[in-house]
Amino acid sequence: MALGERVGHGLRGAAIGVAEAVPGISGGTIALVTGVYERVIASAGHVVSAVRYAASDLPRGRGWTRARHQLRQVHWEVVVPLLIGMLPGLLIAAKTLEPLLTGYPEQTRGLFLGLVLASVLVPISMVGAPWQRKEIVALVLAAVAAFALTGLPQATLDPHPLIVLVAAAVAVCALVMPGVSGSFLLLTVGLYEPTITALNDRDFGYLAIFATGMVIGLSLFVKLLQWLLEQHRRMTLAVMSGALLGSLRALWPWQSDERNLHAPGENILPIVALFLVGVAVVTAMVIAERRRLRRAARDLTEEAYETPQLR
Repeated sequence: MALGERVGHGLRGAAIGVAEAVPGISGGTIALVTGVYERVIASAGHVVSAVRYAASDLPRGRGWTRARHQLRQVHWEVVVPLLIGMLPGLLIAAKTLEPLLTGYPEQTRGLFLGLVLASVLVPISMVGAPWQRKEIVALVLAAVAAFALTGLPQATLDPHPLIVLVAAAVAVCALVMPGVSGSFLLLTVGLYEPTITALNDRDFGYLAIFATGMVIGLSLFVKLLQWLLEQHRRMTLAVMSGALLGSLRALWPWQSDERNLHAPGENILPIVALFLVGVAVVTAMVIAERRRLRRAARDLTEEAYETPQLR
C-alpha cells in the first residue's frame, strides 16, 4: 500500500475518533462515508474469531493454526492506520469539542446535523434500487426507534465500575453501527462527562474498566453484525439508513435540556450556514472516495490488461 493511502486511512481514523467524542455522531457513520466500514467489520470479526480459536485450541494442544488463519484475513493495512489516527482524534476532540458543545450548542449541532444528514445518502445508495417493501418498512421502524431513543431524558448514574463496564459494552456497539452514537448513549445515562473527564485526566483505573467493557461489547456484537452484512446486506443497510435518519433528532439545533424540540429561533442564519458547511464537507468526502474507488478499479483493469496471460 502506498504511503499516501496509509496517511489517508490515518486521517479517516482521526475523523472516526472525533466522531466518537461527539454526542449524536457515530464513528460507524464516518467509517461508512469514507469507504472503510465493511473492511473494518470483517477485520474485527476475524480478530474475535482468532481470539476464540486461540482460547479453545491452545489448552488442548492444537496450536495456533486456526487463529493464524483468521489473523491473516484481517485488513491490517487498513486497521492499523485507522487505530493510529483514532487516538489523537479522540483526545483532541475531548479537549476542544466539549467547550464548543457547552458554549455554542445550537451552532455546533447545526454543523453536525448537516454532516449526518448528508451521510444518510451513503447507506441508502449502497442498498441499490429498487427498494423492496420490507426494506422500506425496516428503514421506517429503525428511524422511529432511533428517534425515540434520542428523545430520552438525560439520567444520572453513579460511575460504579460494574455500571461503567456495562455502559461501555453497549456504547461501543455504536462504533460499528452507523446512526447510533456511543457518546449520546453515555450522555443519556449520565456517564458522558465522567468518561470525558477520565480521558482528559488520564484516570487509568476508570479507563481500564471502560476498555474492558468495550472489548466485551465488541466480542458479542461484531460477529453478529458481520453475519448480517454477509447474509442480509440490503436489509442491514436499510436499518442503518433508518437509524441515521432517526438519530437526526439529537442534532436538531433548537432543543431544551430535556430534549424537547422547538421551532427555529435565534441565530438561524449562522446555524443554516454551518449546516450547509456540514453537508458540503460530507459531500466532498463521498465524491473523493468514489473517485478513489473508480481510479483503483481502473488501475486494476489496466494492470490486468497489460499483464501477459499465461498459457
